[in-house]
Amino acid sequence: MSQKKVALACTICGSRNYTITAKPNRETRLELKKYCKHCGKNTIHRETH
Repeated sequence: MSQKKVALACTICGSRNYTITAKPNRETRLELKKYCKHCGKNTIHRETH
């Protein structure tokens, strides 16, 4: 099974700060708590398409 490159966007300001590789065909979007350089704090980042 190959992996797919996805972007993570901040849920507060919407900027796409990170790209990661993840397995495709997941039913839910990946959510991680990461640092947002635009907000200046740790926020939840959600997978975008």
